[in-house]
Amino acid sequence: MDFLTKRSAAQAGAARPPTTKQKGDAAEDAALRHLQAAGLRLLARNYRTPGRGGGEIDLILRAPDGTLVFAEVRQRSATTHGGAAASIGHVKRQRIIFAARHYLMRLPSPPPCRFDVIVVEPAGLQWLQGAFDAG
Repeated sequence: MDFLTKRSAAQAGAARPPTTKQKGDAAEDAALRHLQAAGLRLLARNYRTPGRGGGEIDLILRAPDGTLVFAEVRQRSATTHGGAAASIGHVKRQRIIFAARHYLMRLPSPPPCRFDVIVVEPAGLQWLQGAFDAG
């Protein structure tokens, strides 16, 4: 075996750190388990509007009282710069609202709705109900 072959074999056996996407998926999984344990029912995951520049909603759920919940999951490994909750700026909120309106157009009669944020940080998971509104 030459040097490059040995190096490639060693790298192939080494555990790679999780990618940002894998970390995000794990955070969404944890948030979904938490919300389902609280009685919410999943309707859609990673709902995207068609076309460029649209929005995406991580989780769309139905609360036991019938409220439609549009949930954004934010995960950060550190709490610096305000942590995960502070990472949802005006533009991000507008894209979530745009996607929610698109989703609601499919329904004959829109139910009560709210926008929740689930923060996943080293200290644990925090569920912020009614974190922002469409107004």
